[in-house]
Amino acid sequence: MYIIERITNKKHPVIIEPVANEDYKKITKKKYFFNWKTEKKYDVYKLRRDDNDIILGLISVTNEKKEKRIEIKLLSVSIENRGKNKQYERITGTLIGYACREALKHYGIDGCVSLVPKTKLKKHYINRYGMMDAGKQIFLTGLSLLKIVNNYYDENN
Repeated sequence: MYIIERITNKKHPVIIEPVANEDYKKITKKKYFFNWKTEKKYDVYKLRRDDNDIILGLISVTNEKKEKRIEIKLLSVSIENRGKNKQYERITGTLIGYACREALKHYGIDGCVSLVPKTKLKKHYINRYGMMDAGKQIFLTGLSLLKIVNNYYDENN
């Protein structure tokens, strides 16, 4: 897994790992757009470069076992990585790829990843990540789920 630094076009390996309790002191609403402490009831993960501890993105998920589905409850990148002048590319895709890999790990090709996007982001997720529209939610399953894993999460990628 890697992200790309926009200025240099250099690839940087990344790690996705659970958020530790001490991390919540650094995860402010100003920098990450949401009160992430409210997500503690879900599984919360951070994405960081493998050579430092700066959190570049966050995702909270829940495993809906009866539906063979991983639901992304919340996903955000740091303020420096949002918009046209972001520092790194691929943060969001890599976090979605992580959720897809978890769905595959638990449910095989029958797995699904879904999220309820903000209205203004729905088309972006559909166009950028190949998500399918299910009304309120959008989702990945089957080949579209595999494609995200191969493009963003593959250990060799």
